[in-house]
Amino acid sequence: MPRITIFPLSGAVLYPNLQLPLHIFEPRYRAMVSDALARDRMIGMIQPQRPTEGAPLFQVGCLGRIGEVEALQDGRYNIILEGERLFRMTRELNVTTPFRQIEAELLPEPLDEVLAPVERASFEREARRFAERQGYAVDWEQVSRLDDQALINGVSQIAPFDPASKQGLLESPSLAERCEMLVQLMQFYGKHGDSDEDGATLQ
Repeated sequence: MPRITIFPLSGAVLYPNLQLPLHIFEPRYRAMVSDALARDRMIGMIQPQRPTEGAPLFQVGCLGRIGEVEALQDGRYNIILEGERLFRMTRELNVTTPFRQIEAELLPEPLDEVLAPVERASFEREARRFAERQGYAVDWEQVSRLDDQALINGVSQIAPFDPASKQGLLESPSLAERCEMLVQLMQFYGKHGDSDEDGATLQ
């Protein structure tokens, strides 16, 4: 069963075939990146259940490969993590490294799912309303050229929802169900704003 070095970060999720830019500044995570670069360049993104030190982890995360990397003179890193496979944690390991490690099973590769035309149209309509209410500037022509997976997963990754909602999206069993949940969340947040006491920000 794969042994995965993890970066537990509340509010940050990664999907297969998408990218996540990260600024690494804490010493333990600088050590994590250095270790990954010396081995296989792999890091697992997974959310803690609470934004506190050593908090229990959610079960599902995404394994990513370090693509672009910028090593700064003071030891910090700017990296681009490229999503490869979702995983389900089976147990956390007792390790001597400053960063956490787990054993996990890799979940099946994502299928080439597509939405029904009515689902796609409903999502884009609600996304336009949500973006307008939030004051986001969106290139809708570029959005229209995205395939269904890139669109739904991309919005799920960057949307300013609370960590539990983002985890629910990540764990949705199908693209259609993730799309439906996204529409419901956009409707809720559009009416009520961000109700998460810790604040949810774009990652």
